[in-house]
Amino acid sequence: MPKAEKGTPKAIANAMKSKGLQRLRWYCQVCEKQCRDENGFKCHAMSEGHLRQMLVVGENAGKYINTYSEDFKRDFLALISRRWGTKRVLANMVYQEYIADKNHSHMNATQWITLTEFCKQMGREGILEVDETEKGWYISWIDSSPKALAKQASHLAKERSEMDDEERMRKLISEQIEKAKNEETQRSNQFKDHDQSKEEEKV
Repeated sequence: MPKAEKGTPKAIANAMKSKGLQRLRWYCQVCEKQCRDENGFKCHAMSEGHLRQMLVVGENAGKYINTYSEDFKRDFLALISRRWGTKRVLANMVYQEYIADKNHSHMNATQWITLTEFCKQMGREGILEVDETEKGWYISWIDSSPKALAKQASHLAKERSEMDDEERMRKLISEQIEKAKNEETQRSNQFKDHDQSKEEEKV
């Protein structure tokens, strides 16, 4: 079926439909082509151009998957670090915002099958802090930039110095208590000795 002529209502309707976000399952990452429905995707998958592209990718599939995975990881982490920083946020919320960009790297072309799998791996690598709740997976970015590490180190040093001050005060107080106890026992011993000497004088 030929393409609708430019300016016709059909062409305008098609242009409007293609502007919005389409279903991710009908996107071909290899050809970077978005299809509007299942039939369109099926037709695209059987097209000569797609089959030729698949042969090229098939020769070195690992390389392509790694490239798409790195792109996805880089863009996803850039979004979370820029938008939420080190705040704890629902992983799906970040993903929804990520896929809102029409030109994003699609997860179905990466080494991760699910978002959960991706989050778990990022947690194992120490890039994200990951925890599961009833609502879903929560993630928070671990800022490991030199500036953040320096800030964390200074904060730790400050805490330590405050703790040292507290410990010093505790030690001083305990020493004063010990000193007071010793003085008290000495005083009580003096009184006992004084009383005994008085009793001896009476006898």
